[in-house]
Amino acid sequence: MGRLHKPVLLDECIEGLNVRPDGIYLDGTLGRGGHSYEIAKRLVSGRLIALDRDETAIKESRERLKDYADKISFVHGNFRDIKRILAELGVEAADGMLFDLGVSSPQLDDAKRGFSYMADAPLDMRMDESSPLTAYDVVNRWDEQRLKKILFEYGEERYAQRIAANIVKKRAVKPIATTFELVDIIKASMPPEALREKQHPAKRSFQAIRIAVNDELGAISEMLSDAADMLKKGGRLVVISFHSLEDRLVKNAMQSGEKGCTCPKDFPVCVCGFVPKLKIITKKPVTASKEELEENPRSRSAKLRIAERI
Repeated sequence: MGRLHKPVLLDECIEGLNVRPDGIYLDGTLGRGGHSYEIAKRLVSGRLIALDRDETAIKESRERLKDYADKISFVHGNFRDIKRILAELGVEAADGMLFDLGVSSPQLDDAKRGFSYMADAPLDMRMDESSPLTAYDVVNRWDEQRLKKILFEYGEERYAQRIAANIVKKRAVKPIATTFELVDIIKASMPPEALREKQHPAKRSFQAIRIAVNDELGAISEMLSDAADMLKKGGRLVVISFHSLEDRLVKNAMQSGEKGCTCPKDFPVCVCGFVPKLKIITKKPVTASKEELEENPRSRSAKLRIAERI
């Protein structure tokens, strides 16, 4: 087997999962299989459910993980459906769940998928290529207010209003079909000082459109609401996020699982009936080491949070 791509914060994730040889684990974002490989090789009688919404990722990882195939169940699906997926597999609860919320390297590196603003390709951005909604649909069919809203909220793009207005203006002449056409519109919507910033001018807008196409925040919210319920006592929830919106969702979900009491602070005892489900292991998010940053610049924005079922 060829050398596996090393995922971001790999050692920290595996340590956080605290893998037991006889445990049941879910890798909810299989990608290239780097996390799954490290989990599977630690299993003896245990089982790994390797889940991804991208069928290409599953196909490629089956080959890379073939030495451990007897321990792995590969599933094409969305992690928002983990409760149903685990039930269909006969799994009542898992000993650990791992979710890497970033776009996988193969998706970024495969120009034709349309995720990258550094290569010209059709506007697609679907993580699941069987899904009907594409970036082309969002860019060419959503109204100006809706575009402005996602650019501002999902991309935290301060020039959202200008970009949305220019998209609507340009598509009235002809459809915006490719990533570079969109990049040109974004650049033309920004003042010169913004174009000189270190970050690529299109990064925030592409992030926003990708999130909208894949309903990423909705999927993350649903996954987080179910994950604690699907863990055994002592089981670990390990989540890597890559932008502030994701990290906020993860942080808030873990805090709600640990300290979700809604009673006024001056009440002497809890009367709302809250029962803690989680204990937060990482009081502050874990970030990449200096060595990892040098080896993999994509790890710069990664934040890892870990919680344990109680």
